[in-house]
Amino acid sequence: MNKDIYLTNNLSNKKEKFVPLDKENIGMYVCGPTVYDNPHIGNARPLVIFDILYKVLKSKYGNKKINYVRNITDVDDKIIKSSKEKNISISELTNNVIKDFNDDCNYLNLDHPTHQPKATDHIDLMIKMISSLIKKGFAYEINNHVYFEVSKFEDYGKLSSKKLEDLIAGSRVEVSENKKKSEDFVLWKPSKNDEPSWDSPWGKGRPGWHLECSTMSKKYLGDTFDIHGGGIDLIFPHHENEIAQSRCANDTKVFANYWIHNAFITMSNEKMAKSTGNILKIKDFKENVDGQVLKLALMSAHYKQPLDWNENLLEECKTTIDKWYEVYLQVKDKIVLDEDILSPLYDDLNTPGYIANLHQLYDKAKKRNENDKVLFVSACNFVGILNKTKEEWIQFKKKKLSINDDDILEMITLRNKARKDKNYKEADIIRNKLLDKGVLIEDKDGKTIWKFK
Repeated sequence: MNKDIYLTNNLSNKKEKFVPLDKENIGMYVCGPTVYDNPHIGNARPLVIFDILYKVLKSKYGNKKINYVRNITDVDDKIIKSSKEKNISISELTNNVIKDFNDDCNYLNLDHPTHQPKATDHIDLMIKMISSLIKKGFAYEINNHVYFEVSKFEDYGKLSSKKLEDLIAGSRVEVSENKKKSEDFVLWKPSKNDEPSWDSPWGKGRPGWHLECSTMSKKYLGDTFDIHGGGIDLIFPHHENEIAQSRCANDTKVFANYWIHNAFITMSNEKMAKSTGNILKIKDFKENVDGQVLKLALMSAHYKQPLDWNENLLEECKTTIDKWYEVYLQVKDKIVLDEDILSPLYDDLNTPGYIANLHQLYDKAKKRNENDKVLFVSACNFVGILNKTKEEWIQFKKKKLSINDDDILEMITLRNKARKDKNYKEADIIRNKLLDKGVLIEDKDGKTIWKFK
């Protein structure tokens, strides 16, 4: 059966069949990190979601037919502020955060995008696009600033499905006496003496935030492409402004055909964000949580729904993966998964539905049929889970629990002696100490066997 992919398109507010512009060259652009601080798990959710979409598209159309672009914003007000607070140069800050970001992506076992361009490598293209917008009458210069004139673009607000006055009232719009109207947004602005700057026809300065995505998507994907993704908080103003400046600069009726946005991760039903201080950085998990556990947790809710974070979620995912490793075997030859297995992912990236499929495949694999095991492990591998060997998984648990085999065997010997001496209270104390360290013991056929829980 040749299944179709369906995605919820925020441009129409409907779930639509995905029809690529050119199935031999499918373009997807996803807004990546602004590298002023280490990514938190709220940032990790779109990384995981769009990585899964990337995998689904490659499975459907072929690995070399998907052009996935995920940008890095390395010039921004937040970056300048953070470098001052940390008392380090902007280049040192951005290089450090980019390295940590790439490490986080590897930790989560994400596929590398086709391109990962940086904003500062494309300033010349931004200047070129601004000049084009001025020439065409969509932008104006005043006091070395350049603004996009929103009233000149009649479809402004279409992505948000709101009127312009409602958008302005419900968001923080930059106030400036240089603007003709409050809704106009900056394309270029002067830099202060201690800020990054580039020469331009409007004086030394730097670009506005939204412009970089318009220029980099144009360079790598063309004037019009298939999919644009990001967090739901980017719909306005970022994506709305991208559409306006791109369509006007490129003289097109469409910028991207499908707009996909993931919902927030929350803690106690409040959005997780650096501004609120309720954040958990990805790097903080690495010592005690295997990357595939974190990934399964991020997949546990549908991307369109908020995911409320709690410690029980991680523990449940760890228990699930631990159980799945009971039937693990190394898949030597990559198999092509049946579209029936992938069908939940084809249906608007229904990751909870796919996890349910994995549970069913695990139940079959428990019967010791090797073909069923291969199928189960392959289905896990498809989304980047069970990517480590069983030995690596056990070693990680040992490291986390700070106990080695010799310590375990010594404690079991002491417990067996206590039982022989009928000191059952002491035997129970030793059993509980092992349990606290994640070690389960079982007395069977006159022997004591153990495993990590």
